[in-house]
Amino acid sequence: MSKLYKILVMVVTCLAIGYLSSNVTQSSVDTWYPTLVKPIFTPPNWAFPVAWTTLYVFMGVAAGIVWSRIEYENDDVRKGLTYFAIQLALNALWSYLFFGLKNPLLALIEIVVLWLMIYETYVLFKRVSKIAGYLFIPYLVWVTYALALNASIWWLNK
Repeated sequence: MSKLYKILVMVVTCLAIGYLSSNVTQSSVDTWYPTLVKPIFTPPNWAFPVAWTTLYVFMGVAAGIVWSRIEYENDDVRKGLTYFAIQLALNALWSYLFFGLKNPLLALIEIVVLWLMIYETYVLFKRVSKIAGYLFIPYLVWVTYALALNASIWWLNK
């Protein structure tokens, strides 16, 4: 398989996970989420799909680049892609915990684990490809922001 094909497969996979996660969030965004007290630094609702779509594309490109190196750095690539899959599953799980279960505390605990997995994936990806690692930095920054937002929402609504 070509490098471009691997990138495309990973981008589509990430966008599909994002789409499935957004289905969980949609009903709560319209009903439960507006009732929460939110911190002043909460972005407008339209910013979330824009940010996440961009981040899913970056994540998919990074994973595709790493996957394309499997013949040369088999162990690092396999480990990096395993961490990638775990963090992607945790990413989807966060939406279910926060919006599906309407449980900001459980989501807060989970997003800390997610952040750690994203960081580890970044480290592993950067070892295989500096570009793949750099593509993970906006995701790490956004999830840091999301963690602060999640913590603030939990605190303000406990």
